Amino acid sequence: MDKASCPGCGAVLIACCLLAVCCSPVAISLLLRSHSGDDENERPIFGILAQESDFESFQKYGSSYIAASYVKFIESAGARVAPIRLNRSDEEYNKVFRSINGILYPGGGVSLNTSEFSRVAKIFYKKALEANKRGDYFPVWGTCLGHQLLTYLTCGENLLTWTNTDNLALPLNFTKDAKGSRMFARFPDDLLKEMASDPVAANFHFWSLSVKNFTNNEKLRSFYKILTTNVQGNVEFVSTMEAYAFPVYGVQWHPEKNPFEWRNKTGIPHSRSAMQVTYYIADFLVNEARKSNHRFSSKKEETEALIYNFSPIFTANISSFDQAYFFD
Repeated sequence: MDKASCPGCGAVLIACCLLAVCCSPVAISLLLRSHSGDDENERPIFGILAQESDFESFQKYGSSYIAASYVKFIESAGARVAPIRLNRSDEEYNKVFRSINGILYPGGGVSLNTSEFSRVAKIFYKKALEANKRGDYFPVWGTCLGHQLLTYLTCGENLLTWTNTDNLALPLNFTKDAKGSRMFARFPDDLLKEMASDPVAANFHFWSLSVKNFTNNEKLRSFYKILTTNVQGNVEFVSTMEAYAFPVYGVQWHPEKNPFEWRNKTGIPHSRSAMQVTYYIADFLVNEARKSNHRFSSKKEETEALIYNFSPIFTANISSFDQAYFFD
């Protein structure tokens, strides 16, 4: 696209020049990339991190797993998935990072600080921050446990509070920062209203990051802004957040469950508005991955890395997931 065909480009360039005196180089880089479609990656590949099979019924299938709903969630918006397996070498993780266009940390039940899941997540988190500082766009997304893990990786402390918010579909309480956020910028106004009034967010967690603990921690409050909260008992907790200067996002709830998990009959909403929420979240996340220009070094490497090399197993009779992928 040339400048003459983009009426808004001049205004964007002027705004960027004005902001340059007060914004960090990272923020400027993000702003510029958000307005540039010239080098958009139309074949994004999202990495999803596997985690230990922490319950016995899964261990007979493999030592680690990824719930299939996360894979379908990413694929539904036009990206492919590469599973990121545990217990691999630093050299392999370096190669994977250079090849994928974003990473998703899924929900689960393993430790935030001692699991292999958290160890590998930390590797990719550090690589992502370093890359983004160089202007190499790379999004990071955390869902439920993954959301909690992001807060741990950012501040180095486990600040979670017991909330017993398991098997609950809740509306979202939007903060003043939500409308101007990257995550919700393209959501229709009517859908945002429904999200604030209807139970569209599936919650399956016992622990949460309270707004109080978030606010009292300088590292967290300077890195993230809170987009939505929820209240359980007397605890207000962070349910959606995004980083100020990096493409790092966390949701305590499960957008991937609404269309793709059916075993649970109470905590997962299947309404029209719930489906739209999943669509817009997935669309946002995959569009973030399209800003990354990482590539596999060969077609053969790319083909061998994709989730298509594995078959999901029906697990609704032994777990809360309808299907899961397993790895050794």
